Amino acid sequence: MTFTHHLSLMHGWVPITVQVVTGIVLITALGLRSRRWWSIWLPAAAGVGGVLALGTYWYIQSEGISDRSNPAPRSLWVWVAVTGAAVVVLLAGWRGSRWWRRGVSTLAVPMSLLCAALALNLWVGYFPWVQTAWNQMTAGPLPDQTDEVTVAAMQREGTVPLRGTVVPVDTGNTASGFKHRGEYVYLPPAWFMSNPAPKLPTVMMIGGEFNTPADWMRAGNVVKTLDEFARAHHGYAPVLVFVDPGGAFNNDTECVNGPRGNSADHLTKDVIPYMNAHYRVSPLAANWGVVGWSMGGTCAVDVSVMHPELFSAFVDIAGDIGPNSGNKAQTIDRLFGGNKAAWDAFDPATVINRHGQYRGLAGWFDVNNAPSTTRVAKVSDQAKAADALCALGSAHGIPCAVVSQPGTHDWPFASNAFTASLPWLAGVIGTPQVPTVGLPSTPRSATYIQAAAR
Repeated sequence: MTFTHHLSLMHGWVPITVQVVTGIVLITALGLRSRRWWSIWLPAAAGVGGVLALGTYWYIQSEGISDRSNPAPRSLWVWVAVTGAAVVVLLAGWRGSRWWRRGVSTLAVPMSLLCAALALNLWVGYFPWVQTAWNQMTAGPLPDQTDEVTVAAMQREGTVPLRGTVVPVDTGNTASGFKHRGEYVYLPPAWFMSNPAPKLPTVMMIGGEFNTPADWMRAGNVVKTLDEFARAHHGYAPVLVFVDPGGAFNNDTECVNGPRGNSADHLTKDVIPYMNAHYRVSPLAANWGVVGWSMGGTCAVDVSVMHPELFSAFVDIAGDIGPNSGNKAQTIDRLFGGNKAAWDAFDPATVINRHGQYRGLAGWFDVNNAPSTTRVAKVSDQAKAADALCALGSAHGIPCAVVSQPGTHDWPFASNAFTASLPWLAGVIGTPQVPTVGLPSTPRSATYIQAAAR
């Protein structure tokens, strides 16, 4: 397990080997064909592959999944096209082919699809390691995972674990009616130090657009980060609840209430009361924070500025300027059924301006600082959004900072950003044994200039 955990699916020999082997399989599948076959079916295969690549590109752009500062790698379009072409080669060459060529042509299709998946993973970093992918596909246990019965027994017996504990939970949907998947709670060792448990602060964790509630723990590696943090603070760390904002892997709700479900109500009216009742966490807004990555970063800002009576701190990791499902007109149509007033109610800038001055709410914006080949660093759409929202928030009483971490818009970057923000977040929401530290004072723009000059 340790060996496969360190086999990268994003860099190194694994993806390269898969692509080389796929290339050999494709060449073998084509092999020696008649001149007529080459003149008819090869152009047809290329045409189908091109149409498939263009269709995929159009879909990604129309859904607002990509932006100019974080485009999909060219290899993704190449392998999508090759996959379409491989299907045509298989079907067109089936009749009259020998058994071995049929076998190789059949193998070429899933191999090409695997290469496309690896290219996609290079873009989003969803599966950094082989073990991450294996655990996700096999529904393997999460780090530190146990069950509620064991947790209750440990607390009753006064057993304090050396590491935190991850528990699957059902937070219900009585208030929201939102159909969601199973969610998870991380309990630090300090939670087991007394019975009843101490009223610890809590952080709501929200993943990206294509998500499962376990993503922060599998791809984001936050359990290891939290265990190390607790170990350094006498067993104390915040309680974390890993929520489901979508209800399905591909249901992009942007954490709003609308045709895709009442996601916002689920987070605020189902999850928070559940945590207060079942784990006796502190119900005070001063002891609640929210962290989100990508779409979840947008959610973190949104839910905080809409509900300062529930949250006192947020960490927005590469979120957008507001709920995003394409352009503004598409977003209003898709997320709010064409209701402009509903869009206004969930647009962070509009909410902040309408609210006026805030008290007791602070924010950390984190954006990726991708290496630049020029002396001038590119500023991403997410960085522009962070700058704009932090400036607006500051003008309305929300202390904030915009910082950056090296990397691209993927889970390894999100993991590093969470690790960087955790000492500030844990302190500002009142975690015992954790000192309060101020927000970073170095402007993000200076960080970008320094990185570009290296």
